[in-house]
Amino acid sequence: MQAPPSQAGIDLANWNWKVVREFIERHFQETLSRSSCLQYLHRLGFVLKRPKKRLLKADAAKREAFVAAYVALRQEAERLGAKIFFVDEAHFRADADLRRLWVLKGEPALVDSTSPRLGEKVTYYSAVCLETGEVEEMEVTATCTAETSATFLQQLRAHYPQMLIVIWDNSPAHHGDALRAYLATPDLRLRLVPLPGYSPDYNADEAIWDWIREEVTANTCLGSTAKVREKVGAFFQRLSARTQEAQQRCRTLLQAQADALLATNSLPQQPTDHVGFTVALL
Repeated sequence: MQAPPSQAGIDLANWNWKVVREFIERHFQETLSRSSCLQYLHRLGFVLKRPKKRLLKADAAKREAFVAAYVALRQEAERLGAKIFFVDEAHFRADADLRRLWVLKGEPALVDSTSPRLGEKVTYYSAVCLETGEVEEMEVTATCTAETSATFLQQLRAHYPQMLIVIWDNSPAHHGDALRAYLATPDLRLRLVPLPGYSPDYNADEAIWDWIREEVTANTCLGSTAKVREKVGAFFQRLSARTQEAQQRCRTLLQAQADALLATNSLPQQPTDHVGFTVALL
């Protein structure tokens, strides 16, 4: 039971009540009911959880180095009065995002759907500042590109006059001529920092998308792009009064590891070549 079912000779990926029943049948020639199998799972210490991906392509050394760099960024931002924003993009379809649903015992868990086409969706950029809980968003009417990324940075720059540090992933939309041209703007006071590869769990803005799916799209078929835009837009409008909750929800493993590193007082010295570093990434 401490290994995958395949190591017990059962060609299934994960333990569940059906696997337990097959295991018992093979070894003891007894057939148990579903409830008995579930009781065995509980007795053996199993609990039902929503899994998270284990990112096998992530480079542990690069992730560790990024934690140290992030600690230095936080200290630098505090010293200079800068704001750190985590940025990401996501889209929301008009069909139901199926998640667990509370229903009365014995009743089926059903969600109505009008089967809207895949093109019925809305794409957004968003940015979250963990220190303040502020969230910035921008709807995109087409594919995310270097041009749309530059437009979002312009919007962010217009709303926050202090020095900005933007942390995001290495998406193709975060590279290109349009971004290089924008970063050449005199006195821009904006630095771009890439996350290590295959590390979405370090991006605090991912929690904004999960939050929307939990409160807006979970088990709900909105049916049309217009309705998605209406509901998601209303959610973003409410966030200005929910900054504390945003801070709590968006804290990630990165912040926990950074705090632990600070507690050890073993932070290595980090370079501070802002302009060269930013342009080189693009």
